[in-house]
Formats: sequence, C-alpha cells, structure tokens
Amino acid sequence: MHGPFNRMGRRKPMNEINVVPFIDVMLVLLVIFMITAPMLTQGVQVDLPQTASEPIEDTQDQEPIIVSVDREGEYFVSLGGDETRVSLDELSQRVLVLLEREPGTRVLVRGDRNVAYGQVVTLMSTLQNAGVANVGLISEPPPGES
Repeated sequence: MHGPFNRMGRRKPMNEINVVPFIDVMLVLLVIFMITAPMLTQGVQVDLPQTASEPIEDTQDQEPIIVSVDREGEYFVSLGGDETRVSLDELSQRVLVLLEREPGTRVLVRGDRNVAYGQVVTLMSTLQNAGVANVGLISEPPPGES
C-alpha cells in the first residue's frame, strides 16, 4: 500500500508568501500612526483670528521667524519648529540674533484671537523698534474658505 494513496496524502511545501498576515500587520501600523501623528505636533495653542486674506507668496526657501502671543499673553519666538518662550524685553534681542544669523528672513506675528489688541500692537511696536522693517500677520481663513 505504498502506491498512489501515500503520495496523495503528502503535501508539497509552498514557496509563496502568505499575504494576509502581512496586510493585517500593515493595517495595524497604519492605525497606530494615524492615532499618534496628531500627538507628535508640538507648539503653542493659539486660536488665530479668521479673516479672508491673500496668502503670503513664499519666494524664499528659508523658514520665517514666527513670533506668537498666546491666550495668557505670553510671547514665543519660533524658527523652524524650535519654539522658545521669551519675555517682551528678550523678544527683540532674540529676533535680532536670528536676523543677524540669517539676514532677509521674514518675521511673522501670530496672535490668539482672545488676546488683547494692545498686546499685539505692543509686540509689533517692539519688533519695529528692534529694526524689523516688514512684519506679516498670520490668520486662518473663515470656515468654508480655503
């Protein structure tokens, strides 16, 4: 009884990759990355005023210096994602050091919509007294506009 019955009972080893577990692993990784991606972005929480405006044309390849005022009225200076909390007195010094390192860098101001208008004006005045000639304002478009 070693004949054909014995051969039919044996299986040949498969050389093909089983794709189903591979797809399962990829889907699990995709879900993990989708959940953790929003947690990786760091920065100051600022509710920007919403207004219809033209975007600033990006003619330069370098990152702008972003000066922020948050809801509590604290000042932050950011260049390329590196954000530092500063006092109003340190602000002009910090921006001047960054501008000396990379002359011609744009300076943009972000102000929380709930912060007093006077604090944004004081910030812009401080930048002007420091020698920054041109300051841009960052705002968000109203809902429904892009």
